[in-house]
Amino acid sequence: MNRFYKFCLFSFVLLSDFVVFAQPGDDDDEGTSGGLEGGDPAPAPINGKLIVLLLLGLIFAFYKLKNVTKKA
Repeated sequence: MNRFYKFCLFSFVLLSDFVVFAQPGDDDDEGTSGGLEGGDPAPAPINGKLIVLLLLGLIFAFYKLKNVTKKA
């Protein structure tokens, strides 16, 4: 019975993602623009620090791989 409850909880969390991130419809009857959320903000650039992020990721992967081989 415990597995059933875990499965139900997992299914609820997995399937609620569709409802939580649903976009509002475009059917605006009053003719006002904006709706609930207004306009979208300008996108943030992410390409400025990708090299630094790549280097930190490689260093972290090397560190973890070194620790795993040391334990074995």
